Amino acid sequence: MKKVSSVEEYIEENSHFGEALSLLRDLINTTELEETLKWNAPVYTLNGKNVVGLGAFKNHFGIWFFNGVFLKD
Repeated sequence: MKKVSSVEEYIEENSHFGEALSLLRDLINTTELEETLKWNAPVYTLNGKNVVGLGAFKNHFGIWFFNGVFLKD
């Protein structure tokens, strides 16, 4: 995958999951998290700390929580 310069470009490059990635992005952007690009993928931070990331691959896409082990069920 080529280096992207924006989340919009990332979604465009992964258009096979574009609808799902856009939906997740819109939902995350209703929070106080700040949208950034790290490791060539969307990452959302709070007070400079990574909170959640999005990723698209050949056959699946994912959302992950940094330090998710500390989240309450």
